[in-house]
Amino acid sequence: MAFTFTDQNVDEIIASGKPVVIDFWATWCGPCMRMSPIIDELAEQFGDAVVIGKYNVDEEGDLSTKYRIMSIPTILFFKNGEKTDIRLAGSQSKATLEEKINELIAL
Repeated sequence: MAFTFTDQNVDEIIASGKPVVIDFWATWCGPCMRMSPIIDELAEQFGDAVVIGKYNVDEEGDLSTKYRIMSIPTILFFKNGEKTDIRLAGSQSKATLEEKINELIAL
Protein backbone atom coordinates (compact mmCIF):
# COMPACT_ATOMS: atom_id res chain seq x y z
CA MET A 1 0.00 0.00 0.00
CA ALA A 2 1.23 3.47 -0.85
CA PHE A 3 2.34 5.83 1.90
CA THR A 4 0.03 8.76 2.74
CA PHE A 5 1.93 12.03 2.63
CA THR A 6 0.62 14.97 4.64
CA ASP A 7 1.89 18.49 5.26
CA GLN A 8 2.94 17.25 8.71
CA ASN A 9 5.11 14.30 7.56
CA VAL A 10 6.33 15.05 4.04
CA ASP A 11 9.33 17.26 4.88
CA GLU A 12 10.70 14.69 7.32
CA ILE A 13 10.32 11.85 4.79
CA ILE A 14 12.05 13.86 2.04
CA ALA A 15 14.83 14.93 4.43
CA SER A 16 15.56 11.27 5.26
CA GLY A 17 17.56 11.12 2.03
CA LYS A 18 15.80 8.01 0.77
CA PRO A 19 14.38 8.04 -2.74
CA VAL A 20 10.83 9.42 -2.52
CA VAL A 21 8.05 9.39 -5.11
CA ILE A 22 5.00 11.58 -4.47
CA ASP A 23 1.80 11.27 -6.48
CA PHE A 24 -0.29 14.46 -6.22
CA TRP A 25 -3.95 13.44 -6.61
CA ALA A 26 -7.59 14.05 -5.66
CA THR A 27 -10.66 11.83 -5.40
CA TRP A 28 -12.52 13.75 -8.13
CA CYS A 29 -9.68 13.25 -10.64
CA GLY A 30 -10.45 10.34 -12.98
CA PRO A 31 -6.87 9.79 -14.22
CA CYS A 32 -5.67 9.95 -10.58
CA MET A 33 -8.12 7.25 -9.56
CA ARG A 34 -7.05 5.03 -12.47
CA MET A 35 -3.39 5.41 -11.44
CA SER A 36 -4.06 4.74 -7.76
CA PRO A 37 -3.77 0.93 -7.95
CA ILE A 38 -0.54 1.27 -9.97
CA ILE A 39 0.96 3.51 -7.29
CA ASP A 40 -0.05 0.94 -4.65
CA GLU A 41 1.53 -1.90 -6.67
CA LEU A 42 4.77 0.02 -7.12
CA ALA A 43 4.93 0.82 -3.41
CA GLU A 44 4.80 -2.91 -2.66
CA GLN A 45 7.14 -3.82 -5.50
CA PHE A 46 9.91 -1.42 -4.43
CA GLY A 47 9.33 -1.96 -0.70
CA ASP A 48 11.75 -0.19 1.62
CA ALA A 49 14.07 0.88 -1.23
CA VAL A 50 11.81 3.81 -2.17
CA VAL A 51 9.08 5.65 -0.28
CA ILE A 52 6.19 5.77 -2.75
CA GLY A 53 2.99 7.50 -1.77
CA LYS A 54 0.15 9.85 -2.42
CA TYR A 55 -0.51 13.46 -1.47
CA ASN A 56 -4.19 14.49 -1.59
CA VAL A 57 -4.27 18.07 -2.87
CA ASP A 58 -7.77 18.62 -1.47
CA GLU A 59 -6.85 17.60 2.08
CA GLU A 60 -3.34 19.09 2.09
CA GLY A 61 -2.00 22.15 0.34
CA ASP A 62 1.44 23.33 1.43
CA LEU A 63 3.48 20.93 -0.71
CA SER A 64 1.42 21.42 -3.85
CA THR A 65 1.82 25.19 -3.45
CA LYS A 66 5.56 24.90 -2.80
CA TYR A 67 6.15 22.88 -5.98
CA ARG A 68 3.54 24.74 -8.06
CA ILE A 69 1.40 21.74 -8.86
CA MET A 70 -1.06 23.10 -11.44
CA SER A 71 -2.55 19.86 -12.74
CA ILE A 72 -3.04 16.38 -11.39
CA PRO A 73 -1.93 13.71 -11.44
CA THR A 74 1.62 15.04 -11.12
CA ILE A 75 4.41 12.87 -9.75
CA LEU A 76 7.56 14.34 -8.22
CA PHE A 77 10.76 12.45 -7.40
CA PHE A 78 13.15 13.27 -4.54
CA LYS A 79 16.53 11.91 -3.48
CA ASN A 80 19.08 12.95 -0.86
CA GLY A 81 16.57 15.43 0.53
CA GLU A 82 16.25 17.33 -2.76
CA LYS A 83 13.72 17.41 -5.59
CA THR A 84 15.17 15.87 -8.74
CA ASP A 85 14.53 16.97 -12.33
CA ILE A 86 12.29 13.93 -12.81
CA ARG A 87 8.65 15.08 -13.00
CA LEU A 88 5.67 13.40 -14.63
CA ALA A 89 2.33 15.03 -15.36
CA GLY A 90 -0.82 13.26 -16.48
CA SER A 91 -1.71 9.61 -16.46
CA GLN A 92 1.28 7.27 -16.74
CA SER A 93 1.75 3.57 -17.44
CA LYS A 94 3.25 1.26 -14.84
CA ALA A 95 6.22 0.66 -17.17
CA THR A 96 6.95 4.39 -17.40
CA LEU A 97 6.75 4.78 -13.63
CA GLU A 98 9.04 1.77 -13.07
CA GLU A 99 11.56 3.25 -15.49
CA LYS A 100 11.54 6.63 -13.70
CA ILE A 101 11.78 5.02 -10.25
CA ASN A 102 14.78 2.97 -11.38
CA GLU A 103 16.29 6.18 -12.81
CA LEU A 104 15.75 7.82 -9.40
CA ILE A 105 17.45 4.95 -7.57
CA ALA A 106 20.44 5.19 -9.93
CA LEU A 107 20.98 8.92 -9.27
